[in-house]
Amino acid sequence: EDYKANKRVGEIGQQLIPKGAKILTHCNTGALATAGWGTALGVIRSAHYANKDIFVWVDETRPYLQGSRLTAWELSREGIPHKIITDSTAGFLMKKGLVDYVIVGADRITKDYYVANKIGTYALSVLAKAHGIPFYVVAPRSTFDMSLLGEESIEIEERSEEEIKFLKGIPMAPENSPALHLAFDITPPENITAIITEEGIIKL
Repeated sequence: EDYKANKRVGEIGQQLIPKGAKILTHCNTGALATAGWGTALGVIRSAHYANKDIFVWVDETRPYLQGSRLTAWELSREGIPHKIITDSTAGFLMKKGLVDYVIVGADRITKDYYVANKIGTYALSVLAKAHGIPFYVVAPRSTFDMSLLGEESIEIEERSEEEIKFLKGIPMAPENSPALHLAFDITPPENITAIITEEGIIKL
């Protein structure tokens, strides 16, 4: 059922993507994170199979590097042209006209369309809005939680600072320097062009 929903989302979403589009995506939203097809990456995959000659910028997605480890692997396996970038590169690429669309997934969506997703998503939405670039959120209806209303209704998980300060057990920061490690952030509806679901496109 999830696979069918994601496949349908992909087919609907790819209709918004023109031939030759340069797409920026964040975190991993493909077969490794969902039920075999993907959400945001499912739209990208569907556009690729529709012969749209797309190109994908892959945010590395700190600190777990889901973009460079997982998304890039999926794109490589399917022969989809792409390049990995550091998260902080996105804004400069937008300024240079090298990004046509930003497409991300969602962990949770409130009744009034606030989107909780991997940390860094909000920053991308701000950058996209400033540069006049469409910002699409791709998610099946099961992602919506109608019991949640407004940004404050979503609890943001704070994870161990060790995950930022160490890489495979190797210290990457001074021992006495504290770190803040938020797992998610919240993107407001005014920064979102549309939410793409298996039931259709919600324009915001």
